[in-house]
Amino acid sequence: MTQPTTNKTGPLSGLRVLEMTGLGPCPFAGMLLADMGADVVRVDRPATGATALGLPTDRDVISRGKRSVVIDLKHPRGTEAALALCRSADILIEGFRPGVMERLGLGPEPAMAQNPALVYGRLTGWGQAGPLAQRAGHDINYLAISGALHAIGPRDQPPTVPLNLIADYAGGSMFLVSGVLAALYEAKRSGRGQVVDAAMLDGAALLTAMFHGLLATGLWTDQRQSNLLDGGCYFYRAYETSDGKSLALGPLEAKFFQDLISTFGEPAAGLNQHERARWPEFESKLAALIKTKTRNEWAAQFESTDACVAPVLSMREAPEHPHNRARATFQTQFGISQPSPAPRFERTASAITPPPAALGADTQQVLDDWGLPKATVEELLQIKAVG
Repeated sequence: MTQPTTNKTGPLSGLRVLEMTGLGPCPFAGMLLADMGADVVRVDRPATGATALGLPTDRDVISRGKRSVVIDLKHPRGTEAALALCRSADILIEGFRPGVMERLGLGPEPAMAQNPALVYGRLTGWGQAGPLAQRAGHDINYLAISGALHAIGPRDQPPTVPLNLIADYAGGSMFLVSGVLAALYEAKRSGRGQVVDAAMLDGAALLTAMFHGLLATGLWTDQRQSNLLDGGCYFYRAYETSDGKSLALGPLEAKFFQDLISTFGEPAAGLNQHERARWPEFESKLAALIKTKTRNEWAAQFESTDACVAPVLSMREAPEHPHNRARATFQTQFGISQPSPAPRFERTASAITPPPAALGADTQQVLDDWGLPKATVEELLQIKAVG
């Protein structure tokens, strides 16, 4: 690991990460590393002031904690500058289709020729190889092929789209981060880096591991909304309240279910976890009961219980929940309410710092910090290979 060139704190302080600017999952992985203290340098293309997502740079939350250099990768000297940064980097992450980095002259071979210990993290939807490797796709497509999408939603309608959280971020970004950190740990012993092939399809499929075990033992069916955790179970789902909002119930264990019944009182008498044939009847009864009060009235009634009941909050409401406020699960930084870094570390706290950088704001400083000679930096700026 290199020596720190910023004053960032966190368990990854001193780690240098080169992030090739792209969409969603790769920048999110870079944000996670930056939150934990890594010096993440975002390599941006010459542009007009917006990020890859089209957001103004000061509103692009997943660019928090990073520095920005602008490099014209179509300029031969720009490619040289990027390879020079690889000499000082511990990790490079990129999220392009297979072959794009090679065409830019920045594939694993030339990058690792500059730095044999470099960990080269590649994040794609379909993976680096296979019949679909060169095909376009998004979260919903990877979920579809993984088998996960089929299991989500009501039985009598097409599957429900679960935002882009499962394949893009959980299956992609999270596995990329764990993969590059594992490879970095190994590189500390061997002195040799390696390519990490993180595919959102692979990650989404792996997230279903428990359900494959349940399926194999007959405890799960391939019929949507027919199982314990997919909305088929009447005591593990969300119900509409009298104000048109929702209440989430999840008392799977018998003692928690009993707490639910006790708190509801007489109107819930007769509800039973084990009479599966009567679940539709019980669902109707519970739906009618929950519709008699507002979401917040029910939340207050269940607040001190172990019935596993929670109000369904919007993203605007969530930061104001008392528990989230007590834990500072959200914080306001650079004028935006946003989730705090996770997980939490006892001694080396993560932090949101600095705010998202304007494109190219740190070009000269990063090139200096990461060891390029001043004369070279001045020349690159003059010929507009960097900016």
